[in-house]
Amino acid sequence: MATASAAGNQAVMGKALREGIFAGVVAFLMFLLFVGIETYQDINNALVWRTRWGLLAIFVIVAAVGRFVTVAFIKPHIDQRKLNKAKDGLLDVSEKKGFLRRHFLKFALVLLLVYPFLSLLIVGKQGSLKYVDNFGIQILIYVMLAWGLNIVVGLAGLLDLGYVAFYAVGAYSYALLSSHFGFSFWILLPLSGIFAALWGIMLGFPVLRLRGDYLAIVTLAFGEIIRLVLINWTDVTKGTFGIAGIPKATFFGIWSFDTGAPNNFVKAWGLSASSVYYKIFLFYIILALCMLTAYVTIRLRRMPIGRAWEALREDEIACRSLGIDTVTTKLTAFATGAMFGGFAGAFFASRQGFVSPESFVFLESAVILAIVVLGGMGSLTGIAIAAAVMVGGTEILREMSFLKVVFGPDFTPELYRMLLFGLAMVIVMLFKPRGFVGTREPTAFLKERRSVSGSFTKEGHG
Repeated sequence: MATASAAGNQAVMGKALREGIFAGVVAFLMFLLFVGIETYQDINNALVWRTRWGLLAIFVIVAAVGRFVTVAFIKPHIDQRKLNKAKDGLLDVSEKKGFLRRHFLKFALVLLLVYPFLSLLIVGKQGSLKYVDNFGIQILIYVMLAWGLNIVVGLAGLLDLGYVAFYAVGAYSYALLSSHFGFSFWILLPLSGIFAALWGIMLGFPVLRLRGDYLAIVTLAFGEIIRLVLINWTDVTKGTFGIAGIPKATFFGIWSFDTGAPNNFVKAWGLSASSVYYKIFLFYIILALCMLTAYVTIRLRRMPIGRAWEALREDEIACRSLGIDTVTTKLTAFATGAMFGGFAGAFFASRQGFVSPESFVFLESAVILAIVVLGGMGSLTGIAIAAAVMVGGTEILREMSFLKVVFGPDFTPELYRMLLFGLAMVIVMLFKPRGFVGTREPTAFLKERRSVSGSFTKEGHG
């Protein structure tokens, strides 16, 4: 037995060593032109290049060692745990959750409620401005967008690569109507969602017969059409110059956050002049919008339309055979997801005070879709965690100025954001194929086994 075990371990180590070397070679070939060689302009504006062998070596070593450790230690450990659970009959039985897992959502909500005030106490007004805006509002915007896309992709199973188009419709609806007609934020917020939902229905009609790759191509084209319209319809959208001077949101129409307004919020409460109060107000608005999105999503999943979405996701042909109207099911999914994208767009316009087509490129759709996939399609908690990791990680990269000491003064860590996104997706797909908290459990199922009387199983009753 000892000899067989040693031979098995030796075989695993040999396989791990081979795969580690192979991963290092692949990493060297992939990153040679992107990381190992850098082009720049010298003082004579001539294009020259220089090598960065040290940085390339780090990428190669990380890839090789990571693959070796995965194959040699992590994968056998995971396989052994699955085997032990299968032997004990526990493979399909969910483990009991600990105290922290059971109350995680409550702790997270309490932390979000006090987050702005904690940042005020810890880093002061000027310091909290960055943390509330970049690490709070920015993350919550992507959480809301990802939850909206989750309805289309995660629940209904319709691959949408042009979701940023609804984001743009909401933003430009708010910008144009507030600038030209003077409507307030609280009127335009629901209107922007309604306009985006109408565009979602317009997208849904042409793609009713499409599935898979064909659906993805059409939705991608739809997002590009919206972006090109925003660029070329200069009489209305001002093209690439964008729309500036968008009015701010008011405190429910009672106080304004504009400095020169007679009913200014800061003056009314006798506070010192600072823009942090407006950012805190926006933080709670987007937090409330996220909670509304989560509540509506949870309620819809438990309703017949939510179960129809799940049936459509699993098998459209079987869904039709059961008499479910797939036309209505698809249109409601597109309209509902687009509505929340419109809400987020209107909030984005009021927060920025400026919108332009550059904010609604395909990369935004890709990032939102990546958040949904990494978090776990259908899981609100997992998507929120993925948004915090991906968006917050990007902001943290901008703060890592100490990396310039290691890699040189010209090193810009935020440029490697997409590289890290890809690496994160590969790692998650290897160890958690369904995302951080991915689940495909139906919303309607029996909590426990029950005995059924024979009278219920006769023809016509079961």
